[in-house]
Amino acid sequence: MPPSRATKAPPRQVPAAGSARERLIAAAIATVRYKGFSATSVDEICQAAGVTKGAFFHHFASKEALAVEAAGAWTEIAEQRIFTQPDWTRIPDPLERLLGHIDFRLSMLDGPAEDFTCFVGTMVQESYNSSDPIRAACDASLHAYALRLAEDIQQAIDIYGIASGVSAVSLAFHIQAVLQGAFILAKANGNPVIARDSVMHLKRYVVMLFTQN
Repeated sequence: MPPSRATKAPPRQVPAAGSARERLIAAAIATVRYKGFSATSVDEICQAAGVTKGAFFHHFASKEALAVEAAGAWTEIAEQRIFTQPDWTRIPDPLERLLGHIDFRLSMLDGPAEDFTCFVGTMVQESYNSSDPIRAACDASLHAYALRLAEDIQQAIDIYGIASGVSAVSLAFHIQAVLQGAFILAKANGNPVIARDSVMHLKRYVVMLFTQN
């Protein structure tokens, strides 16, 4: 039986460092990852950010406007935390680097879902048909991740080849789709184990693509 969400503490207040605008963006990301976009109120974001509601509307015309900007910030966070800082990014061989990327994503699947789930993936599931600005901002962020990953995939293809009909971009989007689906399964199950299994299957599939061409 999955653990009750009611027994878990809400997200902590974001660090006081940074401008009010930066704290509001950080608070929006943390709170939406925890409870979803629709269930997150402006008041809760302000409380988590440690700012007044007046300060919120000084920086953002609406919760939707904050969500759009937070999606862009999430892209920058992913660039740093996933594509710049980790050790796997410095692996010389591009195929080993790609597999290192998958291993890194696997290592992130631990603890409560709000600690590893995708902010834009969470938000677009709720808002794709109710807010075109949010949908477009989430789409841009998801595309940015896939296109960034496709750079390594293409380098691996250039050296090792790949199964017929598979492009670097299509494989990058498939990796993105598996990860997003794994997050959903983890949320539904209340446990990241099922998500970890999905990512391990993903790694086996990628290896097969490069060894059976």
